Amino acid sequence: MPLARWSLAEIVQQLIALGLVTAIALSTVSRWFVQERLRPWRYHSWQHILDPQAFLERARPVLRLYERAQELLTQGRWVVCADEKTSIQARERDHPPRPAQAERPLRFSPRYQRHGARQLFAALSVADGQVYGQCRARKCFRDFCAFLTAVLLPEALRRGVHTIALILDNGTTHAPKQLEAWLATLPAVQEGQLTIQVYWLPKNASWLDQIEIWFSILQRKLLQPNHFASLEVLEKAILAFIKFYNAVAKPIHWTYTVEKLEKKLGQN
Repeated sequence: MPLARWSLAEIVQQLIALGLVTAIALSTVSRWFVQERLRPWRYHSWQHILDPQAFLERARPVLRLYERAQELLTQGRWVVCADEKTSIQARERDHPPRPAQAERPLRFSPRYQRHGARQLFAALSVADGQVYGQCRARKCFRDFCAFLTAVLLPEALRRGVHTIALILDNGTTHAPKQLEAWLATLPAVQEGQLTIQVYWLPKNASWLDQIEIWFSILQRKLLQPNHFASLEVLEKAILAFIKFYNAVAKPIHWTYTVEKLEKKLGQN
């Protein structure tokens, strides 16, 4: 059958075509699937870990930091996840979205004008859930450095911490071969005010990065449906959302532990 996914109606038709039944109610097949907890019409992607030992060596210290983030903050070590949400479009719809009404969802026009895109560089404080962000026109290493210099480092000094535990993925924007050498040249580091420790996530492990959870919140709460009349309006909306979010921010309830990962990889 040239089908990637099956509907219940198609399964009923196939059962009859194969001669397994002469007739059967769709509700009967539905009940069987409910009992067996099978939903063949749905799908999820999953990431296969190619090198379990190398993955564990990088993931273990990050997960330990997540577990102890609040305790470490009281000791002057600030655990931070940083990344960028790229190509956020400023799309102006032909008509503003129409609010939800009784028995009718919010509606928006499918036609729009493009006004360009912005890159959001953001950091999440694991201990308390606070978010810090800066919009940039580009997404290169220089822009990431500008975000660290203008936003993250001043916040670390304001908090009075002596160490930043910076959790990053291996994206080219973070320039893994250059970043740590560049961090060593910062005045706050050379003068002994700050120590910056970089923790690199395993490759293809964005699901271990807490900032990705916040990016999904931003997407659902602000960026969908996308209706922004200009890049300036988009930037103001993003920064206003960060301020709004921080007013009630809480640490992300993170339950994936080192022990769970070791069990998954057969290491215990």
